[in-house]
Amino acid sequence: MSRIRIEREAHLIRLILSRPQARNAFDADSIREITEAFAEIAKAANSGVGTRAVLMSGEGPSFCSGADLAYMKSMAQYSREENQADADRLFAMFESVRTCPLPVIARVHGHVMGGALGLVACADVVLAEVGTQFAFSEVKLGIIPAVISPFVSQRMLPAYARRYMLSGELFDAEVAWRAGLVTFLGDANECNSEEACLVRAFAAAGPEAVRSTKALLRHMQGLDSRDPLRLREHVTLAIAERRVSAEGQEGLGAFLQRREPSWRA
Repeated sequence: MSRIRIEREAHLIRLILSRPQARNAFDADSIREITEAFAEIAKAANSGVGTRAVLMSGEGPSFCSGADLAYMKSMAQYSREENQADADRLFAMFESVRTCPLPVIARVHGHVMGGALGLVACADVVLAEVGTQFAFSEVKLGIIPAVISPFVSQRMLPAYARRYMLSGELFDAEVAWRAGLVTFLGDANECNSEEACLVRAFAAAGPEAVRSTKALLRHMQGLDSRDPLRLREHVTLAIAERRVSAEGQEGLGAFLQRREPSWRA
């Protein structure tokens, strides 16, 4: 794997986004590798292997800065059908994190932008370093945070989601904590200590009980009680239509050309 790195410890799998030169931005290969990694983790967990938790982190200055520039450039040329297929693969990645039988801890720092907030929303516990900055940046490109929306809506308080999804503003880790996106906020050393406490706690719990509790929580949250195929089709079609719209093309074009979009006041 070229986009992520897997490290195994006694009771922990570390999944490390490993494109530090690109601030761990997503591209098609990243999406595929993360999805495949979580599929393997789920398979091993369900077979009774002794790992008790997964920790996602990002190498370098940021956890994940959203979509890769070259990836965005290629998407700008896609048809609606190609865009929906691409969005469906993104949805599958988030779903692989959300449905992982093991507890998933996200350790975030630097920048957490766009689709990276989907990874955050799908984790069970999120540890954020002070100074981390977040943004639902999609509207500034003339597109929408459609694919991450069902996951974020299960995690983030509605009043905060409305403001920051609609405005695309940057917000800091303290706001993310108040909004429910972040579970623990501290400096690097404090996050290290909290991470170690969590791993010990998960190692001390009954592994089957933890997996069953995760499944129970998903059901109680209601996402699984809807029609998941209809939901998936709705959000992937919504982003596909927005990407190929005149405004979406203008926004993506302006970003790629490093100019202001035509609607900027």
